[in-house]
Amino acid sequence: MTFLEYLERNWENLIELSIEHAQLVVISMLIAVAIGIPLGVLGHRSGLLRAPILSVTSFFLTLPSLALFALFIPIFGLGAPPAIAGLTLYALLPVVSNTIAGLGSVSPAVVKSSRGMGMGPARRLLQVELPLAWPVIITGIRVSTQVIVGIAAIAVFVGGPGLGNEIFRGLRSVPNANAPNLIYGGTLAIIVLALLFDAVFVLIRRLTTSRGIR
Repeated sequence: MTFLEYLERNWENLIELSIEHAQLVVISMLIAVAIGIPLGVLGHRSGLLRAPILSVTSFFLTLPSLALFALFIPIFGLGAPPAIAGLTLYALLPVVSNTIAGLGSVSPAVVKSSRGMGMGPARRLLQVELPLAWPVIITGIRVSTQVIVGIAAIAVFVGGPGLGNEIFRGLRSVPNANAPNLIYGGTLAIIVLALLFDAVFVLIRRLTTSRGIR
């Protein structure tokens, strides 16, 4: 069977696995953003906590992905939950570091002016600092997403969903003549998915960033 014949016969399965893969990435990123941005704000506000926060989030990236997923099996069992937990930890560093960098790039004069206008810390953060830092923050989220789109394929080893199942099915069937098609098919779908995510983030950045700071 040629690769084109394989795609013709298995495109529905690849689409289904791609949807599962995308869901895994989206859920992990939503959790990472919900945790990472507040940690970045805390790191920006507190010089004492900045180094420990960056060190801990950096440490997660040094762990082998399969080992990190396996750490959560006693807690969550097999399936999507340990995969989501591991991917979330992998996604934290770019979100946290870019939040700190983005907030640090906001002009002190602008912050001082908003303070002079009577804005409290929370209002100043939400209405002035975060909007101005948003282009840098969204870049960190974009980088994290691209990183975990690839790593999510390894989630198959802890029973996770996604395109890793197609790749692993090909690896298990070696030296069957159709094995390369399965591996290439899953890999190609991951590449396409990564490109689609990247295009979405380009659009989101354009739509959510004011013209004055693009």
